[in-house]
Amino acid sequence: MPELPPVEPLPYALADLEHRLGKGWSDRLLTAYRWMILGRVLDRRMLGLQRQGRIGFYGPATGQEAVSVGAGLVTVPDDWIAPGLREQLLALVRGHPLPAYLHHLFADDLDPSRGRQMPCHPSAREVHYLSMSSVIGTQITHAVGIGFALRRRRAPGAALAFFGDGATSSNDFHAGLNFAGVWKVPVVFCCTNNQWAISMPVERQSAVAELAEKGRGYGIPGRRVDGTDVLAVMGALSEALEAARSGNGPRLLEFVLYRMTAHSSSDDPTRYQASDWMTRAQAHDPVRRLEHLLESLGALPPALKGSVEADADAAVRAAIAAAESAPPPSPESLTTDVWASGSAPSARG
Repeated sequence: MPELPPVEPLPYALADLEHRLGKGWSDRLLTAYRWMILGRVLDRRMLGLQRQGRIGFYGPATGQEAVSVGAGLVTVPDDWIAPGLREQLLALVRGHPLPAYLHHLFADDLDPSRGRQMPCHPSAREVHYLSMSSVIGTQITHAVGIGFALRRRRAPGAALAFFGDGATSSNDFHAGLNFAGVWKVPVVFCCTNNQWAISMPVERQSAVAELAEKGRGYGIPGRRVDGTDVLAVMGALSEALEAARSGNGPRLLEFVLYRMTAHSSSDDPTRYQASDWMTRAQAHDPVRRLEHLLESLGALPPALKGSVEADADAAVRAAIAAAESAPPPSPESLTTDVWASGSAPSARG
């Protein structure tokens, strides 16, 4: 196995962590680390299963774990999530059971969608997590609608929309940010800029130097954040959510990170990425950066590191086994949840 390049250290000393997170900083960062390792194991196992034909399409989130985990740790139950295609870990951190997610990937009879949703597009009603979306940008206006409803009802919470750099060129980005800016909707727009819209590099599809600058045209404060630094993610999201929930209007956050896998299980990035892309990406690997910080401060001894990885692997394997042992959806389930009354309406001439 080739040796990995040196990791870019996170810029925090012990005093910084105690100031940001209090005396329990190690527990909070270890919680984040456990979730990020689970996400990494999940991606590795699911891509393997997809190649074996045991599941269908899969969109990995390797390299984006800090954003999903950070958001999961700072949001509250009253918040709503309108995800893109790589925020599955966010649903799990918010409380969606891992076995339920695996049942969805296998589209079995215990899948909450009973096999009727697209592969790798789960929804999690119990944690206010809408269906993941492959349609570019549509979740942006969905989040704005939810935020507007929260404001009209004087309900607590805010909406968060997650989308990639390519979605900032979509019609829904313009419509969503324009409406949110005018009406001061409690929504946080989270652009996960992994620098590729499938095979299109970000500099070829947007003229601005920083995507966060696009918020200015809609009267929305924008901020660029290191999306490979889970502490920076948590801090920026906490501030943005506080502003949104307090009636101070929407915020746009651009999380800059590196896509560390193919766009999906159907993509071959070697056809369009530079030969040194993965070397640069590995130096900014969010899991390795947090791991390096914890090890340097003595908070992640080898035995604990090994147990975290073993626990994640065991949890994923157990969920896979449960999903593969479940039967396929019954034919009768085809019309379940279709008619509000439980039966088809009468035919009309």
